[in-house]
Amino acid sequence: MLHVCSLALLPETVRLTGASHILTVMANVAQVQRPASVLEANHLRVQVDDITEVMDGFIAPSGRHIEQVLNFVRSWDRSAPMVVHRYAGISRSTASAFAAACALNPHRDEAEIARQIRAASPIASPNRLMVSLADKALGREGRMIRALDEIGPGAMSVENQPFRVDLE
Repeated sequence: MLHVCSLALLPETVRLTGASHILTVMANVAQVQRPASVLEANHLRVQVDDITEVMDGFIAPSGRHIEQVLNFVRSWDRSAPMVVHRYAGISRSTASAFAAACALNPHRDEAEIARQIRAASPIASPNRLMVSLADKALGREGRMIRALDEIGPGAMSVENQPFRVDLE
């Protein structure tokens, strides 16, 4: 089970879910205090900005970042939940959770996963560049981006409430 949340709700979400793994996807990963219940080896920090094209002074998501995320989720034994977060829990974290759900279920329909994310969070707005890179890495042939087009943009908000993404 994947749980998505904001940085502010990370400790509480880890505690309430009993998560054993954390995936941090944000610009300033150094500010994240890992809850003591999660081993350092079970916490991946991916430093990227929330942008959808290369811009001077920012770290754009790249294929290397997506491979880090995919390798991390594939190595997770799923005996306990994983929490995916960023600062607000809206864009990079939801893109990472979408990529993880697709990677861990190669035969599951992308649109079904995207609809589940939208039903769980009307605010979720997965970063399109990250989703595009994951789509390519997973050989989904554009279906992940089309799934985002189907659910449309999320409602505007400053911070998302935690939500769950089922893997089956």
